[in-house]
Parts: sequence; structure tokens; C-alpha cells
Amino acid sequence: MRPKKHRTTGSGDLFRARLDQIINMKHELVQLAGKVDWDWIDGEIAPLYSENGRPGIATRFVIGLLLLKHIYGLSDEGVCERWVHDPYFQYFTGEEFFQHAFPHERSDLSHWRKRLGDKLELLLAESLRVAHEAGALRGQDLKRVTVDTTVQPKAITFPTDAKLLHAAIKGLNRLARKHGVRLRQSYLRIAKTAAMMAGRYAHAKQFKRHQRQLRILRSRLGRIIRDIHRKIEGQTVLENAFALPLGRASQIRSQQQRQRGWKLYSFHAPEVECIGKGKAAAPYEFGVKASIVTNNRRAPGGLFVLHARALPDNPYDGHTLRDVIDRTETLTGCAIERAYVDKGYRGHDAQNPRRIFISGQKRGVFGVIKRELRRRSAIEPIIGHLKTDGHLGRCYLKGRAGDAANVILSAVGHNFRRILAWLRELLCLFLIQLWRTRALSGSAHFRLLNGRPPSITVAFVAGF
Repeated sequence: MRPKKHRTTGSGDLFRARLDQIINMKHELVQLAGKVDWDWIDGEIAPLYSENGRPGIATRFVIGLLLLKHIYGLSDEGVCERWVHDPYFQYFTGEEFFQHAFPHERSDLSHWRKRLGDKLELLLAESLRVAHEAGALRGQDLKRVTVDTTVQPKAITFPTDAKLLHAAIKGLNRLARKHGVRLRQSYLRIAKTAAMMAGRYAHAKQFKRHQRQLRILRSRLGRIIRDIHRKIEGQTVLENAFALPLGRASQIRSQQQRQRGWKLYSFHAPEVECIGKGKAAAPYEFGVKASIVTNNRRAPGGLFVLHARALPDNPYDGHTLRDVIDRTETLTGCAIERAYVDKGYRGHDAQNPRRIFISGQKRGVFGVIKRELRRRSAIEPIIGHLKTDGHLGRCYLKGRAGDAANVILSAVGHNFRRILAWLRELLCLFLIQLWRTRALSGSAHFRLLNGRPPSITVAFVAGF
């Protein structure tokens, strides 16, 4: 059933404290809560629910938690724990009175992420709308953009052959215990020792001994695979349950270190890809490629992420540009006049190639275009902020759906951080102006009463 409607009584309570009476109503989170269109978000999410069953959790509560998580770079458990003792978090999620216990389960955030799916782009569109309404982003800033790609690493260990073989042995043993399949031998102790010694021999450059340990791991994994096939033969339920894990284990056992073509880099996360971006510190990264679009010219509130999307299967950057520009125009509702990209987009498939300018290009680059092309590199620190301040630096969500959700929510968190900084700056400017006005009026009143210039302190405050 669709989520409950958020309601407030507006009346006091003898035994509970109202949040609007104990917090600063000029705080940036309070102002942001008033600018977000919660009713519109609720109306867009409502079709994802049926009309029957138990009512879902209020939309503002869960969406507010997701926004707070990615604004402050918290985990699911961390945002739920902070919600209990932070009244501003509770007000942002729609609470009227201060609560002393978290009213729901942490797993509700995971269920909502899965249910929203592609609808998460609504939050990105809402962040841009709020930024435009607050004056941090102007319409003219959406016409000239910068496009770049980066890698969103997955939460896996570095995939060596020994680690993968050991992980496959442990995974098959764990699955066999779960389904009650009794193996002739688990080989867990032997596999652990062999994986440890393989790493030590490789570090010491004793590669013959290293290869001997790998052969031990491969032979033991093959024995487990054959033993499971014998035990589950003819049992349809068990064959279906073991089909994917056995396929992954067979792939890990057969693949070689320097083979060409598709390889498996994680037993529990088969969607992980090996991506090389030419970095000296990290020649290869394991995760998924992500496309980021920002405004080229700095808006009053800074650089905002106009579009973000995961690009599975590691496509060539130039072959994604047309789709990225089309999706950005759909999301912002503004046609893109010029787009600036790096040399990785050479040979792109954009619909209007004359409006795409590549780094290092000389033909047709002059005046304003030359200055804007120099600003192309400004997207690099934005990607850095997405990784350090947000969750783009390491994805802990499951599957390709989790990769896509993490990219979009990291962009949403960055935009709302810029909006909060803009609101905080506006409040400071307002307070400084108020301070100046009061100081000037006080110094004039002092001059009239005493007939002499104001003191040094009053003059300094008025000048500040």
C-alpha cells in the first residue's frame, strides 16, 4: 500500500518538546526542509505501490534519511544512529516532537533504494530545482556543461588469483552448509594456508613456489566442484541453487592472469569490471565507470552535478556522449549550447559535433570558448569531492542496481551540500548586514548624545 501521508498536529504536548521550540529555525537544514517539495516527491513515488496491504513508511521520512546520509557521507547505520540524538535530522525528516528512539528498521533504507530504482533521478532533478529557487543556480548556467567519466570502485579486495580461488572455495563450502550438502572434504584449512603462502612467495619473487600454491588451490577447487555436482545430480531445487555459484567457481578456476577477454574479479560481485584510466598511482581500478556532468561556468552557489549515471560494461567514452547529453537536457529542461570534454571523447557520437569542444583543440577555439575550455578541468575537483565527501569513492551496495543508485545519490548529496553552503552564506551575509546597520545607528546615536566621534570599538564594528 502507498506510504502514509505526513501530518502534523500543530499543537503542543505537556510531556514532549516540539522541535520548532528547541532548534534554531534559521538553521540551513531547517530552511532546506522548507524548500524541498515533499508532496511532489510523494506523488511521483506513489505509483510504485499497490492499493492493498499495510501502509508504507512516510515518504518524507525515508527520502529525508537518504538525503541526510549522502549529504553528510554517513552509512545506513550511522544516519539512523545520528537521527536519534540530532533534532535537526528529525525535523528534516518531518518529525513534530523530539523522538528518543528510531521508529523503524535500518533495512528499510535498502528496501526503498531497490523499490525506487530509476526514480532516484527525481531526487537529482529536485536538487537542481531547489538550487535554482534558492538563487544558487541560474538558468544560463545549464547551457554550457562539462562532461567527464570516472571509476566508482566496488568494495572488494584486490583480485589476485590466490584470493579469488580461496574465495570460491569458501563460498561453495558456505553454500553447501546452507543447503545441507555434505562434502567429502572442505579443504578450508589447506586453502587458507595455500593462499597465505602464495602471497608471501609472490612478494619474495619466488614465482615457482607461488605457482605451486596456485596449483594446490585450483586442484582443491576442482575437487569441490566435482563433489557438489555428484551430490546434487538429479535434484532440481539444488541444481538451480548451485547453478550460478558453480559457474563462477569454474570461471575462476579456468581463467589465467594475463588472458584476454572477459574475466571474473570477485566471487560475490560478478558485475565488477577492470578499468584502466591511466593513473600512475592506480593503473587499474575495479568497479564501474560513471559519467558526471557539471556546469562549466561557476554558478553563484558553485559547480553542481547536472547529471550522473553508471556506465556498465566499460563503454568507450565517446560512444556515451550523445546519450549523456540527451539525458541531461531531459533532466534539466534546458538545451545544451556547448559541451566541453577531455581527449578521451575523441570520435564521439554527439548529435551536434560542432558544439563539442575537446581539450587541446585549436580549430574554432577563440574568445569565450577558449576561456570556457580552460575551465574544463574544474570538473576534476568535483569528482574528488564526490569521492571524499560522498560515497562515490567506494560502493557498498549490491549488484549493478546498487552501482547505479550509489552514483545518482552521491550526485544528489553533492548538490544539497552546495545548497546548504549557499544558505549558510546567505544567513551570514544577512547577519553581517544587520550587525552593520545596528552598529551604524548606535554610533550615530552616540555622536548625537556626546557631541564627539564614536569610540574606536564602535567604528571597527561598523567597518566590519
